[in-house]
Amino acid sequence: MVFLSLMVGTALTIYVIEAQIPVIFPGIKLGLANVVSLIVLIAFGGKEALLVMFLRTLLGSMFTGNLSSFLFSVSGGLLSNIIMIIMYKYFKEHFSIEIISIVGAIFHNIGQLFIAAIVVQDFKIYLYFPILMIAALITGYFIGLVGKYLNKYLLKIMNN
Repeated sequence: MVFLSLMVGTALTIYVIEAQIPVIFPGIKLGLANVVSLIVLIAFGGKEALLVMFLRTLLGSMFTGNLSSFLFSVSGGLLSNIIMIIMYKYFKEHFSIEIISIVGAIFHNIGQLFIAAIVVQDFKIYLYFPILMIAALITGYFIGLVGKYLNKYLLKIMNN
């Protein structure tokens, strides 16, 4: 419980700091806080990863004063985490952490676009999908790479 609280705090700090960075393209962020969710998924499991993601998103939306973004963040976060949980649980021998993270990033964008299409009541917003997919490939790979190496480091610390 203490470690998970530390992970929520770490993810929340990263989330709040990253929210202060201006966005170059609408809807595209690096998503560094997702590294924490990925590490929790590997170290503890799916339920814990979902909990960390949900608490980070809820508290982050409150602290950044952007509660309207909560719906977008939580929908993308839930969809991406569920997909990553399934992939990690059943296919981790076949797919690397980087691939699992890329797929999670793709589904995060799908979840957010779905909510955006409902809010603006126009599915033409999916024309932005190819740009988001390129971003998901890059950011998902980076998040997966960082998560993989931080997890190895964490395992060394826990075993000593």
